Amino acid sequence: MMVKSELEQFGLHPLTVELGMAEVDRDLTSEEKKLLNERLEKLGFELIDDKRTRLIESIKTTVVELIHNADHLPKMTFSEYLSEKFHQDYSSLSKLFSEVQGMTLEQYVINQKIEKVKELLVYDEHSLSEIAHQLNYSSVSHLSKQFKKVTGLTPTHFKQVKENKRIPLDKL
Repeated sequence: MMVKSELEQFGLHPLTVELGMAEVDRDLTSEEKKLLNERLEKLGFELIDDKRTRLIESIKTTVVELIHNADHLPKMTFSEYLSEKFHQDYSSLSKLFSEVQGMTLEQYVINQKIEKVKELLVYDEHSLSEIAHQLNYSSVSHLSKQFKKVTGLTPTHFKQVKENKRIPLDKL
C-alpha cells in the first residue's frame, strides 16, 4: 500500500503492486528513476531495475511465499519448482543467486525453512512430526539435524528456551 501510494504521489499509475514488484504504465527516465528511488528509500524500499537483481528478488519472494505463506509446500523439489516457474535451468538460477547474494540458493531455502520451523515451534500448535511433514522434510531426524546445524540448538531445546531466536525475513 505504501509503495502504491508513493507511486501515485509521484504521478505514476501502477498497473500491479505485489510483494517485491510493481509495474507502472510507462517507462521512467533515468532522472525519474533516481528521484523515485530516493523517495522509496526513505520508506525502507529500493528500486531494482537490473534484470539479474530483479530475477534474484523474484526467486527470494517465491521461496518466502512458498515457505511462509503456503499451507503445504508443493510435492516437487524447490529446484524443480523454481526451474519450472522461471523457465530456466536450476543450475543457472543457483549460480546467479550465489554470485549476487553471496550464499547458495539451497542455503537460502534452508534458512527460510528453519525460520519457519522456529516460528511454528514458538507458536506451539504443531508437533515436530507435523512440522517436518508440512515443510517436506523426509523425517523428523532430518529436520532436527538441519535445525541444529543452522541454529546450534535442537528443536526441543529451542522450544524450551523460548527466547526470541528468530531472524527477520529481510535480514536473511
